[in-house]
Amino acid sequence: MTSKSAITSKAGRPESTVFKSKASKTLRSKVLPKLRKKDLGDLIPKRGGKVASIVASWLLKTAGWQTVGEIPNISQAVVLALPHTSNVDGVYAIPSLFALDLKISIMGKHTLFKVPVLAQLLNWIGIIPIDRSNKGSVLQSSIDKFKTGEPLFLGLSPEGTRKYTESWKTGFYYLALGANVPILPVALDYNTKEVRFLSLVTPTGDIEADLPKIYNQYQGVIPRHPERLSQPLQDVNEIE
Repeated sequence: MTSKSAITSKAGRPESTVFKSKASKTLRSKVLPKLRKKDLGDLIPKRGGKVASIVASWLLKTAGWQTVGEIPNISQAVVLALPHTSNVDGVYAIPSLFALDLKISIMGKHTLFKVPVLAQLLNWIGIIPIDRSNKGSVLQSSIDKFKTGEPLFLGLSPEGTRKYTESWKTGFYYLALGANVPILPVALDYNTKEVRFLSLVTPTGDIEADLPKIYNQYQGVIPRHPERLSQPLQDVNEIE
């Protein structure tokens, strides 16, 4: 276990350089097989863009990154993007999705869809219009999207911020539970330069028992800014 003095700066925050050095030596992520476009089953939501896939694959290779893991052949899931500590995360995450021709939708303000041309672009990207002014309706409207039966991988970031946070927002869990779909954790590991698709977690309704099944899969994963790692992921890596 890493001592508190080894990871705390004068300002009381973890030192990213020390954490990365310690973690790279003591915390090893499970070695996963390379994930390719041809590995995706017919039920998984696809974009259907050949050119975008080729360009994205080249960009990832040039940057030294790769996509690993496995995506079960299912048509619906709540996808978790973690750890999210920097805007740069998207530079690697987005090309990895296009390289696989994988379509993961995210939520966006419904007002953005009032412009026809922009609406077409947002639909192509995979943005789902959500009226955030009524918080009580966001969860139900998201569940309703799944209830249509259409293929849907909905991406969420449970940390809710790129800064350090003591806990995750649990809306993703109740969304998956209410829609009766599994949770697919995805990790960005800057140590191995991998976008890692991890194991499915099916919510049982016992959130206290299910969350650790997700947390534990992030052991050894190092974000771009380790000092911003959320507390649940610090705990699973035994960082005090």
